[in-house]
Amino acid sequence: MGSFHRPAVRVICFDADGRVLLMNWRDPHDGSRLWEPPGGGIEEGETPLEAARRELAEETGLDSARIGDTYLDVHRETTWKGRRYTGDEQFFAARYDTSRPALSGAGLMPYEVEELLGHDWVTPAAFATLPDRLEPPHLAEILPVLQQHVR
Repeated sequence: MGSFHRPAVRVICFDADGRVLLMNWRDPHDGSRLWEPPGGGIEEGETPLEAARRELAEETGLDSARIGDTYLDVHRETTWKGRRYTGDEQFFAARYDTSRPALSGAGLMPYEVEELLGHDWVTPAAFATLPDRLEPPHLAEILPVLQQHVR
């Protein structure tokens, strides 16, 4: 299996109680499942921040203006759709003033709807108990750094 790199971004969303929003995806090729923050590929002509705001709006319906422009470069290695992806992604942060803000994935493509098992607001202490793989696995180490930079 070859290794690919696609410029991408992720958004760490914190709710008023310090929970983190994660999305649970099912890989249609091998059935594996993973939890990861919302995000996705940077389209041609977009800045990483523009991509983060677009992806968050599409995948969650949350107010993407809550994303600050500070980011953290995070090394990721993951397998998705039968391909192994490696490289650094820019992780942005957003803070919301309510507990578990409502979600809606209005911009998801039909195939993404089929692959998405759901969203959840998770305390970092619960990461180890999630039923599927956490990606990136060092997410708990990333959160304190980003929390310092959100409004």
